[in-house]
Amino acid sequence: MYFMALATDYDGTLAHDGLVTASTLSALKKLKKSGRKLILVTGRELPDLKEVFPELGLFDKVVAENGALIYTPASEEERTISLSPSADFVDRLKKRGVKPLSVGRSIVATWEPHQATVLDVIKELGLELEIIFNKGAVMILPSGINKATGLAAALKDLRLSPHNVVGVGDAENDHAFLRASGCSVAVANALPAVKETADLVTKEARGKGVEELIGKLIKQDHLIARKRLRGVLLGTANGKKVYLSPIETVLIAGSSGIGKSTLATALTERLAEKGLQFCIFDPEGDYDGLEGAVPLGDGSTTPSKEQLLELIEKPSTNIVVNGLALKVDERPDFFAELLPGLGSVRYRTARPHWLIIDEAHHLLPKRREDTRAVLSLELPGTVLITVHPEAISTGVLRLVTAVIALGPKAKGVIKTFCKEAGLEAPKSIPSPKGDRVLLWRPQDGKKPFTVKAIEPDQSLKRHSRKYAEGELDEAGSFYFTGPEKAMNLRAHNLIIFAQMAEGIDDKTWEYHLRAGDYSKWFRQQIRDKELARETADAEKDKRLSPEESRKRVLEAVRRRYTAPATAPET
Repeated sequence: MYFMALATDYDGTLAHDGLVTASTLSALKKLKKSGRKLILVTGRELPDLKEVFPELGLFDKVVAENGALIYTPASEEERTISLSPSADFVDRLKKRGVKPLSVGRSIVATWEPHQATVLDVIKELGLELEIIFNKGAVMILPSGINKATGLAAALKDLRLSPHNVVGVGDAENDHAFLRASGCSVAVANALPAVKETADLVTKEARGKGVEELIGKLIKQDHLIARKRLRGVLLGTANGKKVYLSPIETVLIAGSSGIGKSTLATALTERLAEKGLQFCIFDPEGDYDGLEGAVPLGDGSTTPSKEQLLELIEKPSTNIVVNGLALKVDERPDFFAELLPGLGSVRYRTARPHWLIIDEAHHLLPKRREDTRAVLSLELPGTVLITVHPEAISTGVLRLVTAVIALGPKAKGVIKTFCKEAGLEAPKSIPSPKGDRVLLWRPQDGKKPFTVKAIEPDQSLKRHSRKYAEGELDEAGSFYFTGPEKAMNLRAHNLIIFAQMAEGIDDKTWEYHLRAGDYSKWFRQQIRDKELARETADAEKDKRLSPEESRKRVLEAVRRRYTAPATAPET
């Protein structure tokens, strides 16, 4: 499920002439049995609401007095989120002949045409009050209090995000909370202005319209999310903006150092702008220092499952789970241990809205075919990032709904994905050039097309510890073999590289030096262009003795990665 709660107005939406029919109550009960929450958002005062609607206990939260009062039916707890009305204000209204006049815990209400008198009294007393209209009703509340602020308070109690709420209403005072909902719905009898701004309009009026909406939510939750929600901006194609749907499973793949993490960083910035929660699984420390996210773990400390689950409960908190302290062969088990708890949170709240899994071939390898059971089809918003799509679990690849391929081997990415997922490759695949990427959605029947991808505002810092102390995989490591291939010494990080470089003989050192192997490794695997350039200068300078060239290269490595307070630029 993507939509975890229904927030509904009462009069004119749920109720007709103040009453809710048996069939509408039955639909509400059915929706609640699906695991969703029910929130009533009304301008009515609570005592009046309890009297007219005895089935109030069906709701998880009630936002009364047009947002000023939060009521929890299960515990009967009441709390106001604004000040009580001024006695002087109420007395002045009475003296000016304003009646009927209702005074709640925070709200003061009357009817048109008394709004002019109300406004005069507010000005006379210099009060920070607002007038809100509702089909002839005139409601006076402290400035800034409306149904949207009340809904936000209720959702905070429920630990839900407004993005995962469907709001339904009919009148002027519903605009605020409908705009604050992930999907806004107007019943057929709603005012034209409400219909114009709603994402959906029901065919039926009032309670029947709510019943219609509930039926769609239960049967077409993901379809509504895909068609009605804009999602996260990926870039532009032919002058039009291209978005990733909030329920998509996305594969980002391409050659090493081609910009996959940079694109992911740009996506997280767009997610943060929209208030969508994300969690990044970062095995190699690529997202160290990512703005707007809380880091868990580092080069020497393994992230805590308990901390992760605690942080995720807060809808506004984004997390980067750094697995650099884990060995490569430890990462799949660690990730598998985290997924059940994370899956439970997502099943209950649909958060984090996006789960970004970098180096997905490490965390979801093909040899672990239990991963599809853990990454349920009910979990929307997942991004898999990899150099090796063929090494990812086949079950997981079959969940992918969008492929983003980068670099000169983008065509090959599409073909490899199709082979592994058991799909027929598209006949025509364009080649992305420059800053463009290739996007293909296998299920929509359209050809792959190129997109000018968004760029991040922040520069993505590479974590120096990843390369200095971490463990690069076999493909990413450096191997000292010598000219006769008599040895096979693997350096899986820069500290090991430096130690081995000092211990090997001059002949072996010079063999790799003159072949340009050191600068090639620094450029392609360490992805440090400046270190590669400095090393290449030493490789080309044939006047340097083995001792001098060795000293120059290792000094460059230590200055950038093992000296205090260094951070390589890439």
